[in-house]
Amino acid sequence: MSDFKIICLSENPEYMERSIEYIKTRWPLDDRIYEDCISNSINTPNGLPRWYVMIEDGEFIGSYGLIVNDFISRQDLWPWFAALYIEKSARGRRLGSVLLEHGRKEAGKFGYDKLYLCTDHIGFYEKFGWTKIGTGFHPWGEESSIYSADTIKESL
Repeated sequence: MSDFKIICLSENPEYMERSIEYIKTRWPLDDRIYEDCISNSINTPNGLPRWYVMIEDGEFIGSYGLIVNDFISRQDLWPWFAALYIEKSARGRRLGSVLLEHGRKEAGKFGYDKLYLCTDHIGFYEKFGWTKIGTGFHPWGEESSIYSADTIKESL
């Protein structure tokens, strides 16, 4: 395995335009949603949202975001781990688990005790310490399972 880097876009805005194109082509939402969210996350004083890309040999091979709302009815829960993606050519190397752990650490740095996600992929997240806590509803009428995991707080 080559060395990979996980880049936080708010700390590395030079990657923003390329990252926006990458993320919005991986998720079937109106392009404006990711473009608006990511570009405005760069200078937010609130800490969230935060977007991350995984780069190997100069190529993007994965991404995720920490956001305050993942288009789900459970507005009492946050932050959300969202838009996890690993390139097909990079799958099978446990890179998804690397990004999941990274997200839990990043949320812990912000002082959160729990991190949430919504998904249709039953059986995947359980392997990495996530627990299904219920079902949520999207504005477009679909349901998703909601999972939570404890954040990871590293000592200095």
